[in-house]
Amino acid sequence: MGKARHQAIVLDAGALIAFERADPKMRALLREVARARIRLVVPAGVVAQVFRDRARQAPLCGLLNAETTVVPELDRALAEAAGSLCGKAGTRDIVDASVVLVAKRERALIVTTDVDDLRALDPSATLERI
Repeated sequence: MGKARHQAIVLDAGALIAFERADPKMRALLREVARARIRLVVPAGVVAQVFRDRARQAPLCGLLNAETTVVPELDRALAEAAGSLCGKAGTRDIVDASVVLVAKRERALIVTTDVDDLRALDPSATLERI
């Protein structure tokens, strides 16, 4: 899976949805990540894509509140960079672009269900399909 080479793992919306659906591969990955104390990075836009109801999403809230999870803000600099990346790649999903940019900044593996979409934004991104 390549986690040993990475100090951080970025999760996209598909990865969080897989977690919420108790996907066995995703749950196993997160157990391994927790044991190794690898930092999970969930860009703020990704949280917005999946978050609907705190009461019904208690496991997701627990993951987001974990000691090793960080949620970087979608600030102006990241927003402009994501928009520019979408323009260059001919895509429209700024959240996907923010995932790619945050992963690049963190030198992180991206766990995703949308390998093709993210590869279109950055062919050199390190991706793991969930």
